[in-house]
Amino acid sequence: MSMHQYGFDGWMLGWGVGHWIIFAAMAAAVLYPIGMILRKLGHSPFWAILAFVPVVNVVALWVVAFSEAPSEGQETRP
Repeated sequence: MSMHQYGFDGWMLGWGVGHWIIFAAMAAAVLYPIGMILRKLGHSPFWAILAFVPVVNVVALWVVAFSEAPSEGQETRP
């Protein structure tokens, strides 16, 4: 039984280069906006990596949602 009969021509089968390009694009599409939001809230944008850890991402979302946001005049840490 060949995969060609189902319309798969091979570039997305397995863990090839195409898979890693799509994964990197999707990861950037998730991490960049989360990092920008965290930076505006005064946190390090590297905390956005928690978005990919199951259960921890939900806990981190709740912590950020109920944390005190900096006021307009207050400086945030870099």
